[in-house]
Amino acid sequence: MSKVPTHKAAVKRRKPSRPTPKPKVVKPPKGGPKIDPAEVRLAQKPGPKNKGDGPGGEYWDVVGPTGRAGEVFVNVIDEPPLGRHASMQIFLNQDQQGRGIGRVAYRLAAEASQHDPLYLHMRKSNDASRLAAEAAGFVDVSPSGITQLILRRDRRKD
Repeated sequence: MSKVPTHKAAVKRRKPSRPTPKPKVVKPPKGGPKIDPAEVRLAQKPGPKNKGDGPGGEYWDVVGPTGRAGEVFVNVIDEPPLGRHASMQIFLNQDQQGRGIGRVAYRLAAEASQHDPLYLHMRKSNDASRLAAEAAGFVDVSPSGITQLILRRDRRKD
């Protein structure tokens, strides 16, 4: 009587006849033509919970030519590797992405903020936000070995 393997590792798997296709890269939808930077402004408001509502926090609605386009806020956080620092986040409505609004909003919020320096934390794969932040004067200060991208902006000293 022959033994039949009962453990999954003992069962030989059939090799697929063709490789499994990789998923297609999905690009965020473009919101239309680039906007005139003069058409973007910030409207300061009290921040909702965990979005600029704590001590030292700041919150703005991003307003574009067609109305509210998103939000920007600053929270003062105490996290490694930086310790206590002001961290800015921006969220744009999906239909407003890809129009240059983020570049302007990062710059306006950094200029309006009471904090100097300001930091951004984002995924290293978030190319659109990284490029928008760099256009607004943020520079990569990520320490080696950290999984996130950390960008910093200092006010220009005149």
